[in-house]
Amino acid sequence: MDKLIQSNSVKCPYHPQADLIEDSHAGDSLCSECALVVGERTIDVGSEWRSFSNEKSSADPSRVGGPENLLFEGHGLSTMIGPAGPSSFGKLDYAKYYISQMSSSDRALKTAQKSLEEMADKLHLPRTTVDEAGSLFKRFHGGKSLKGRSNNAIASACLYIAFRQQGNPRTFKELCAVSSVSIKDIKREFKRIVSNLSITLNLNTPGDFIARFCNSLGLPYSVQISAHHIAEKAMELDIVPGRSPISVAAAAIYMASQASNNPCSRKVIGDVVGTTEATIQQTYRLMMTSAPFLFPKSFKFSVPIKCFSQS
Repeated sequence: MDKLIQSNSVKCPYHPQADLIEDSHAGDSLCSECALVVGERTIDVGSEWRSFSNEKSSADPSRVGGPENLLFEGHGLSTMIGPAGPSSFGKLDYAKYYISQMSSSDRALKTAQKSLEEMADKLHLPRTTVDEAGSLFKRFHGGKSLKGRSNNAIASACLYIAFRQQGNPRTFKELCAVSSVSIKDIKREFKRIVSNLSITLNLNTPGDFIARFCNSLGLPYSVQISAHHIAEKAMELDIVPGRSPISVAAAAIYMASQASNNPCSRKVIGDVVGTTEATIQQTYRLMMTSAPFLFPKSFKFSVPIKCFSQS
């Protein structure tokens, strides 16, 4: 497709103020006034698409070549010339040769990128989160001796930090479920990365998790709003000291569901939240002492508070 371009280096000698027209098919730049070819073999930096369908209106284009990746040297767009060899040099051999010619830093980044993309796919994460985690990995990995350290653990910790920075935190248990490393390893690398990169993170609150947990449990919006209010009031009144945001969120969801027409057991909530029934029960008992003050005033009880079970 022809398009108008403006260039500071290439101009028509007869009409220097005129815009140039780029002919992407011929690779030429032409003067819009006199059609003089003032530039040849222009490189098209746009996307290259091919359609393998016989229909001209097909909407299934396939990308030719890999996408730009800011993590690697040359942004992943550099060309590597392979060795001359027989025609039997297959794709797998070329892949091995390509990896062998990469620097150790780029190999680590490539492994981390693959690990991040696999975890993101399982957690249904947006591309921005993966890019943020990859950027953190590159910053931490550059110039440091990481011999004997697990790149997968570092990548998982970077993804956890990216969650927190984007205001959409996940739990360590959720991350461990889609990773190949233990929670202990992820937490250790998390502390190292935060310390070395001087990263400041806001503390997690129960409200950061309640909406997602309620959606996973299939609870109505009214229960979600009530659980959020219960958790906030419990933290404000300091009736759950020392309890983690996850425990408070789980107990608040349990309390709100018990007062509604959609009761949910501690076991079901624990399986979704990633905590034990005993932990939910202990936090719930602390909150029950102030239950009348925790619910929003507009909440319509289906079950009176006095009928709540404390067992």
